[in-house]
Amino acid sequence: MLTLSKKYQRLLLSLVVLLLWIVFVPSEFQVEKAKENQKTEVSGFEKSRVVRIIDGDTIEIEGEQKVRYIGIDTPETVDPRREPQCFGQAAKKANYNLVAEQEIYLEKDVSETDRYGRLLRYVYLATDSTSVNEQLVRDGYAKASSYPPDIKYQEKLQQAEEEARTNKKGLWQDNLACD
Repeated sequence: MLTLSKKYQRLLLSLVVLLLWIVFVPSEFQVEKAKENQKTEVSGFEKSRVVRIIDGDTIEIEGEQKVRYIGIDTPETVDPRREPQCFGQAAKKANYNLVAEQEIYLEKDVSETDRYGRLLRYVYLATDSTSVNEQLVRDGYAKASSYPPDIKYQEKLQQAEEEARTNKKGLWQDNLACD
């Protein structure tokens, strides 16, 4: 039977410990880094958390990224070139009530960003998969507005707008009072 001196036994043990360290510790650091990021991709959808509401159709998510909702347009409240538009604050408040501090899923259509560097996405609540884009239109806070090539759900959004118009919701109500 092979016997090793205590010196060689310690050396061998040290090499085994070092090898285990090299193999396992970096992967633990990668797991921790992934947990910190908290953005995960689930079958084509990216998960994130809303940190700020900019206006009725724009939010900021973790990582200081701004997201512009695809396929809709709400009255402006933050455009420095003009006065806030009628019903803009109501649209911003509706957006706030839907998504503030919520976990969301983001779905890309064709374009990655707009000319201002904002991500272009369809947004869904993580809690119940509600389409935020569609809900804002259906409740009358936004108009369906297509900007090709990002038109994947344009028919659904146009149907939601027709429903809001028919039911005189939000922007479509009689005697609309501006905020």
